[in-house]
Amino acid sequence: MRRLFGSVRARATLGATLVVAVVLVAAGVAVLQSLHANLLGQASSDAEARARRIASVVASGRPFARIDLPDDDDEPVQIVDEDDRVLAVSEDLEAVSGTGVAGVRAVPEKKQEDSSRDAPDAGDDGGVGDEAALSTGSATIDGHRAAYRWAGVEAERGGGDGDSVTVYAGAPLDTEEGAVGTASTVMLIGLPVLLAVVAAVTWLVTRRALRPVEGIRREMAAITASQDLGRRVPEPGTHDEIAALARTTNETLSALESSVERQRRFVADASHELRSPIASLRTQLEVGAAHPELLDVDGAVADTVRLQQLAADLLLLARLDAGERPRDRPVDLLSLVAAELDQRAHDRVPARFHAGTDAAEVLGSGSQLRRVLGNLLDNAQRHARSEVSVELNRGDVFAELAVADDGAGVPPEQRERIFERFVRLDDARARDEGGAGLGLALARDLALRHGGTLTVGERPGGGARFVLRLPLSR
Repeated sequence: MRRLFGSVRARATLGATLVVAVVLVAAGVAVLQSLHANLLGQASSDAEARARRIASVVASGRPFARIDLPDDDDEPVQIVDEDDRVLAVSEDLEAVSGTGVAGVRAVPEKKQEDSSRDAPDAGDDGGVGDEAALSTGSATIDGHRAAYRWAGVEAERGGGDGDSVTVYAGAPLDTEEGAVGTASTVMLIGLPVLLAVVAAVTWLVTRRALRPVEGIRREMAAITASQDLGRRVPEPGTHDEIAALARTTNETLSALESSVERQRRFVADASHELRSPIASLRTQLEVGAAHPELLDVDGAVADTVRLQQLAADLLLLARLDAGERPRDRPVDLLSLVAAELDQRAHDRVPARFHAGTDAAEVLGSGSQLRRVLGNLLDNAQRHARSEVSVELNRGDVFAELAVADDGAGVPPEQRERIFERFVRLDDARARDEGGAGLGLALARDLALRHGGTLTVGERPGGGARFVLRLPLSR
């Protein structure tokens, strides 16, 4: 059963068919009930009108023998007194049910013969009751039994005797039964046919609507099997949700392809950057093993330090790529800059610090923000001729930390490229300072993780000016 209704198409078809079936059944029952009620009401009106007409004659005091009762098979009449004695019945009426009196043989009324001879056709008029008692029963006429709607109307006889009688008149229900039966038959035959049509149309429409989804699924399966992230799923020419799904899928594949390609370049660049210091260190150790007097201890230590820094940068990049977020702790930028500059008192070019505010507090990781400042200062020391400056200012929303140098500057077309990983401009290819092209990339990644920005522009008078903007803590 799960396999049978496992597809969206099957579940949609089943659901639509069930909903239509419930609606049609409810509507059919309502129609049948309305038809039955209308026809029953019509029969009740006919029976009551006939009963009142005869009751008016009875109330006039006319003897029962002289009352002209209908002899039509569709108009049975029964007149009874207060003691449920039958006073008059229609001709050929053989049996009655539903009136409360089963008798169909009239009992001679007292002095009926004298009344029929001596009483006038009209005397003091009696009265006819306002309410009619309605019931459903049957009547047998000339051996044929059928259902009837009965209406009972009370009449007070005139002519001086004041007897109260009840006139029962019946209206046939064969028209009502026939109409309801015909409508039921039509519904029983038409309902399955209509449900079959609904199911077929739903199945076809759903299959057509889901055909692009199947195309997307097949292409995704092929991409998974081939591991070719350059392929894309087909996009239908419609403007519905499936087309949006295809576009979003292709955007996801593009982002995944870019991520994988960036990861491949990262691994290749990291391997390249690690290979040179490792090879240099190995050469020095092999020379030192063969000729201890030629061992360059300072060079070996420098290569080891460079390897250590490169490994730390790679580890931090991996943590950032994994989605690590800085802890939201208050960080005083003024104290952070002062502490970093104190440790750099012996840099090649001493940095000048200018604070345009006495307090600038942000939220984040103090160690990571200090890493950003350190990388910017390392870059400035690498390119500066004679001047490195640090400036801290505070606005209404952001704190601004700028690091500038009087070096060659950064060409406008390269000002975004320098923030890519393992990117060094032509004049920075030399590894005399141990640069691997990760410092600025790390600085920007950390700035973004703190909700800020890191940009580079031109220093007044020439050189580069890096600006770090961070949101102030509330």
